[in-house]
Amino acid sequence: QEVTRSESFQAKKSQHAEEAIFYMNCRAAYLTVVKSSLENIKSKEQLSLVLQQAGRNPSQKTINKYWTSQTTTLNFDDFCAILKKEKPATKTELLEAFGKIDTDSTGYILHDELYKILTTRGEKMTRDEVSAITKQADFNRSGKLDYNKFCDLYMTTSEQCCKTAREKLEVDSRWRQQQFGSQGETSSEGIPLPASKPSPRISRKTDHKLAPTKGESRAPSRPSSAQSCKASISTTLSMGASSNRNTKLTEPDTMKEWQCAQSKGCFYLEEDGEIISHKYRLHLPQRSTVCITIKPLNIRQVEGKPCRWLSVDTALYILKENETQENPQFVSFTEQQNKEMFGWKGELGSGAYWLLPFTTGCRLKKVKAQNSGEAKLVYRGEDGELALTKEFRAALLDIFETIDLDGNGLLSLEEYNFFELRTSGEKCDEEAWAVCKENFDMKKNELTRQGFMDLNLMEANDREGDPSDLWVTLLSLGYNKALEMTEACPFVIDIYAEKCKPRIKAMYLEAGSWQLNRAICKSVVNKGEAKIMDGCENIIVYTYKAGRRITSVIENKSENKVIIHVNNEQSKNCLSNRGLTVFAVEVAPKSMMVSQHVVPLNEQEEWLYNCVHSLL
Repeated sequence: QEVTRSESFQAKKSQHAEEAIFYMNCRAAYLTVVKSSLENIKSKEQLSLVLQQAGRNPSQKTINKYWTSQTTTLNFDDFCAILKKEKPATKTELLEAFGKIDTDSTGYILHDELYKILTTRGEKMTRDEVSAITKQADFNRSGKLDYNKFCDLYMTTSEQCCKTAREKLEVDSRWRQQQFGSQGETSSEGIPLPASKPSPRISRKTDHKLAPTKGESRAPSRPSSAQSCKASISTTLSMGASSNRNTKLTEPDTMKEWQCAQSKGCFYLEEDGEIISHKYRLHLPQRSTVCITIKPLNIRQVEGKPCRWLSVDTALYILKENETQENPQFVSFTEQQNKEMFGWKGELGSGAYWLLPFTTGCRLKKVKAQNSGEAKLVYRGEDGELALTKEFRAALLDIFETIDLDGNGLLSLEEYNFFELRTSGEKCDEEAWAVCKENFDMKKNELTRQGFMDLNLMEANDREGDPSDLWVTLLSLGYNKALEMTEACPFVIDIYAEKCKPRIKAMYLEAGSWQLNRAICKSVVNKGEAKIMDGCENIIVYTYKAGRRITSVIENKSENKVIIHVNNEQSKNCLSNRGLTVFAVEVAPKSMMVSQHVVPLNEQEEWLYNCVHSLL
């Protein structure tokens, strides 16, 4: 376990370092074309230039994909997101493209043929543009293009662009002072909030409305230079190691006699870094004392492999549904802790409630794929028939355990449809379910484990052993090519009620709603420490600390948007959901938003949170 913990910690440090290098390259390229990181890209030409400085060679089609007829500007956040999607071309890819033209594999392409192709196909070039290529002596001779040498020069030029941008950044002291944070890999990073009735604590300070739309209150992690800061707030919190933290969640001796309801669920990491999860409706037939808990689901563990999801922080926000089912009222959240379990205990009146799962995204984030090869999913037996490998069957059993929300060992149509929506985006209707019933093992109109296995085997047979569709399923459920769950976190929710039978039902599988965002902000405002920014009474920073998490919220009471510089450089053993230690956020007028969530990088050691929020 110590070795596994150490390896996991080293992997986190390695990922942190890779992110730092990525954002340094982003910063270097951006500032080569745009004067300030707080300025926007204002034209297609600028976008093309800045992408080239980052070692990309964007086609017009690529430029048009990101600069549409509605686009007026793109900021640094947008640029980082584009770079993550548009990977630089490799020499192998270039040679493969030329190889399709050079069908005889001579290593050369005649200039006449090159003229014909480049001026008539795809994004057509002019003859002058093609001539600029064919006149280069480095890779042309006797009326032919040596495309191997061309590819070498292309790769060298691309690398030189990146190197030059980095060197300029290092030389210019003004640029060197500008620090960047992550452009935002989780939905919880920048939280704009809809208009609603403010909490009593907020209303005493100002009669403001919460930010109404995502577009109006955004969270760019753009930099600033320290000299431009006008006012600031400093917050320092010293936190003990998690192994030494006090256990706060205590269960009454009589709770074993209480009635219980349980449901499983899962956090899934999207390609763009957004986190989605199940959302639940709780019904209580009468007023009762209840205990509500959430914790990561401890499914099968492969020996020697770290179970990353077990260290993911989890929480549940409880909202009371009103008669109109709009603007549910924030009640509380699972603040008390017992090891990896978080819970809340209190009295709830009869009626319907929403239970909204939440994770900060500090630990559940994109990880760089390891070159460990691709696991085999199917094979042909001696009889020539396809079969599932032992490793794939084990992964499918884990998936079944996760999607069997009520834990009865069977998949209902409702449970199966959450699986279908996640993996294919479509639902299975009653008619299709009846077909499943005819072909696969079912009990009481619910799919068994064996039926689920046979369903996946049928999919492999339909593709004659091609595992492509099976991989689509696995990747969408958070598995990597080594069949490790790295981008998902299954969890289990338990509700105990003293005086009645609680009922819980999964209703949606979606990203964090504005109701959740508002509840997070309200919880921090209600329970956190408030500090008014020195020199600017309209800016208040609230900081809430728990045993395993620190969250800060910025409230902007002014009539104008503000840019807040956030500096965590003096923090120790801390991991922010922002990605790096220094960033900037833009807060809309009369609104509040989450500045950041922070957890310990290594839970076995003490951690120091030292954060300075400064107004630019």
